[in-house]
Amino acid sequence: MLEPAKRYTGYTAYEYLEPGVDLKEFRYAKQIGRVPPYAGLELSGVQRERTERLLREEIVISLHDHVQVFPEDMAQLREHIRTGREPTGYEGLARSGMTAVFDNGMDGTCCISSDAGWKYQDVLFDLGVRMADLAHQDFVVKAGSVADIRHAHETGRLAHVFALEAATMIENEVDRLDVLYGFGVRQIGIAYSEANTLGSGLKERGDGGLTYFGERAVTRMNKLGLAIDISHSGDRTALDVVEHSTKPVFITHCGSREVWPTSRMKPDALIKACAERGGVLGLEAAPHTTLSAAHPRHSIESVMDHFTHLVDIIGIDHIAFGPDTLFGDHVGLHNAFAGNLSIAQAHGTVDFEKVEYVDGLENPAECFYNIIGWLVSHGYSDDEIRKVVGGNTLRVLEEVWV
Repeated sequence: MLEPAKRYTGYTAYEYLEPGVDLKEFRYAKQIGRVPPYAGLELSGVQRERTERLLREEIVISLHDHVQVFPEDMAQLREHIRTGREPTGYEGLARSGMTAVFDNGMDGTCCISSDAGWKYQDVLFDLGVRMADLAHQDFVVKAGSVADIRHAHETGRLAHVFALEAATMIENEVDRLDVLYGFGVRQIGIAYSEANTLGSGLKERGDGGLTYFGERAVTRMNKLGLAIDISHSGDRTALDVVEHSTKPVFITHCGSREVWPTSRMKPDALIKACAERGGVLGLEAAPHTTLSAAHPRHSIESVMDHFTHLVDIIGIDHIAFGPDTLFGDHVGLHNAFAGNLSIAQAHGTVDFEKVEYVDGLENPAECFYNIIGWLVSHGYSDDEIRKVVGGNTLRVLEEVWV
């Protein structure tokens, strides 16, 4: 983990509001030091200097994270989310070394802000209040173009890209994609595990593929310049998207089903099809997802087993990282919302040892230091590291973001 970015002034989320008057007070999880630092990365002095240099000097992009801070007491989680003001973890992000992060707000993930489901107006509210908070500081800045990401890198800032895990909230109104784009959304998923009007999710018993409306939506996404994510889509729906889209598609946070056989992972045939059309896969690290037979206790080593496998399958030019981390108890969040998150359906009958956190990839502040450190210690060149931590994503965005 790096020292705090010089541009960061110590701002905390919504500090322009009065606690207890304008917003409800919660005790939040630590952004730094909530769990012990990863002890498995034994770098020499030279390797440590190289790791820090790459993290400081290169464009580093997370394809998928949740950079909000969650309550220390997870029993307050539902109450907290319903307030609609999820705080950005500026302190942790200032130590991350990231140039850009695709941040998936929780109203756009699994319907947990409202028991009524994916409400379009809830998503717009969430986007609006997050943007209002970003506007009150000058380190984490809203980004909607490759030029914005490059400018953030040049000026010591962090580019924040708004993303949604699924397009469920557009229902059958394709013009809502234009509105979301206008609000700053630059990447969107097709379905979050459950089927919607666009196609099927990965938890469904059957997968009917991309619907006719889904085809219209994908065409509009291409025209707008919305990056498309198929991480939580069913296999047939995901392949239909890859084939129908005129632009490369992202699998922003996933791994290989051949390495860990659950529906949450994607089969190599689908991953290859995505790569052949120019797409990129971001490696996932949310608890109990990217496990492996060699490392069934989830840690950075489990994730990198997927990495080495995919380098052999699709080549290093089509791999990135979408760790899918957050500030707080991620396992606790999964336990609280197991039904919404399709945990049981995603894991099926595969046995695994539960962990309290993913050692080495626990939160957005530590991920890329440990990822780059692992790559350095395993003999990858600067050029190879440059590609997987940002270059591959940037290449696709230059084609997709028109």
